[in-house]
Amino acid sequence: MSYTGPDFDPPQPSNSRRRPLTVAVAALVPGALLGWAVYAAVGGSGDDGGNGDVASASSASAPASSAEPSPSGASASGSAGPDDGTPSASASTSSSAPASAPAGSGALKGKVVVIDPGHNPGNFQHTTEINRQVDIGTNRKECDTTGTASNDGYPEAKFTLDLARRMRAVLEEQGATVKLTQDADRPFGPCIDERARIGNEAKADAVVSLHADGAGAGQRGFHVILPGAVHAGEADTRAIVGPSRELGERIAGHFVRVTGNAPSNYVGGGTGLVTRTDLGGLNLSTVPKVFVECGNMRDSKDAALLTSGAWRQKAARGISEGIVSFLRG
Repeated sequence: MSYTGPDFDPPQPSNSRRRPLTVAVAALVPGALLGWAVYAAVGGSGDDGGNGDVASASSASAPASSAEPSPSGASASGSAGPDDGTPSASASTSSSAPASAPAGSGALKGKVVVIDPGHNPGNFQHTTEINRQVDIGTNRKECDTTGTASNDGYPEAKFTLDLARRMRAVLEEQGATVKLTQDADRPFGPCIDERARIGNEAKADAVVSLHADGAGAGQRGFHVILPGAVHAGEADTRAIVGPSRELGERIAGHFVRVTGNAPSNYVGGGTGLVTRTDLGGLNLSTVPKVFVECGNMRDSKDAALLTSGAWRQKAARGISEGIVSFLRG
């Protein structure tokens, strides 16, 4: 999602493009350490071309970013981008019920995972509806936005939906019951408050909201957004801050291990972890939840990965393995 918006200033890239590669031991649980260690050993992936900028830090403060509605974010129009290996899914334009699948047998039998594909491919046709304000506990925000897009027009909403479907397949193989907040089965939305409510009502064991960033060129890498402690209005995240951090740490570690991609070089101090208290999707959650910004669509090198079906499959596996690690303890 683009960082631009009325409440945010663009974050500044780190002063040093190269620093000694260190491992944030205190910040990562054992299941995630393997991913960081592998990254440190290989110095970054050849197909990533990232800056290999991983700082020693155990936490990150909230940056001026916008993984949620921002009226000046780039329009995710219906223009098609690369579509190599996109999983198929039936879609109804009238249903508002989140897509789900029955649990199978496996290590995650009995566990419920909600995947929230950020935005909706149809949002750009419903600007009035998605611009209406909703209560996020601490204040009010737009229902949703169109999301960002790559410079050649590949929409964030198309990326997140494809990634969500790939993750669903991986997690169902592990026996989890998987629900999507939307599966192109509704004309727009859902709004950010409803996205949180879907996870809450499902009594999900873990919720992951998928996004891609719209920062400046040269700003690269993924980051995982964790909920900060909020107790205001309808929002009370105090019970989920701890488990959400563990979920985020495990996802970050496995994402590095499977994709070989470095954490963000512009937010999070090289840890790949960012804490925020201004996102309704996190503020209104009563179950463990994180956002994953998988890369920057406005950087040509990151965009080459995000538009690759082969890389999206790696990302789906990395995020899913982080979820599995969290749920298995």
